[in-house]
Amino acid sequence: MKLFLTPILGQETPEFEVQESAELFLEAYSDEFQENFFEALKQKGIENYDKAINYLLECKRIDPSNRVVDHELAKVYLEEKQYPLAEEYSLTALRADPENLWYTDTFVKTLLKQGKSIDKVKSELPFGSSKFEENLAWVFFKRKNYEVALSILKAAKKSDFTTQLSSRINDSIELKDKEATQEGLSGADEGFAASDSLEDYKNRIETLLSANSASALEKISQEALEIYPSQPYFYYAHGYALLRNAKYQEAIDTMEAGLDYLFDDDVLANKMYQELAEAYNSINNSVKANMYLRKIKPGF
Repeated sequence: MKLFLTPILGQETPEFEVQESAELFLEAYSDEFQENFFEALKQKGIENYDKAINYLLECKRIDPSNRVVDHELAKVYLEEKQYPLAEEYSLTALRADPENLWYTDTFVKTLLKQGKSIDKVKSELPFGSSKFEENLAWVFFKRKNYEVALSILKAAKKSDFTTQLSSRINDSIELKDKEATQEGLSGADEGFAASDSLEDYKNRIETLLSANSASALEKISQEALEIYPSQPYFYYAHGYALLRNAKYQEAIDTMEAGLDYLFDDDVLANKMYQELAEAYNSINNSVKANMYLRKIKPGF
């Protein structure tokens, strides 16, 4: 199942071009492999992750070098919060297919879950592959981690893609700075200086959440995300505001992006799962809504 994913700068999300179907991928394998692979996907879909891992490991025994199996294992280990194992398998898949954007995205998720920077694992990554470097920059850009994305692009081979993405990142940074400046000037006009500290944003957002002031919350949380793009609480707050402003798909996209930054915070996770369930119900997707409701842990 070889998948080629190409970021299109004019779109909000990458365009995913599937070159070969899962059926074609499996044609080359034995019935035993196919049965285990499909059963793994089935068990993963119903969140029986332990069983999914066992079936995938059996696929791995049959074909030790299969990068699709490695990638699936990485995703399941992510769900199980076994982040070092997720990193190991996602890195194996990525090194086998450096141009695959999905593999790059999954690997970055494993790092974020562990609080690791890309510099700590740079020697293990396929730098030198232009497509990998472009994909890596794109992944960090989509997470609004502009500084990291820009540093990757500065070291990458120049191309139309890197030039366009660099321009878009610089525009985003400029907009973030301008909005911060305007907010500061507005605060000064009202007789106080607006702070952009992390704690100040949290306090302001908590006040707006308590007051259920969705319009103001949407604006402040968006501003907080621009400055602190790796804070899951701000994704939650922004998604909460978007949902109450009837922007259901935007709320889903925001909170699902925020899940990548969660690390052992069950209270916040439960809040995000609850909001995601409500958002999916709002667009009549009961399957996804129920999936997130099942993720809510009692007692938190």
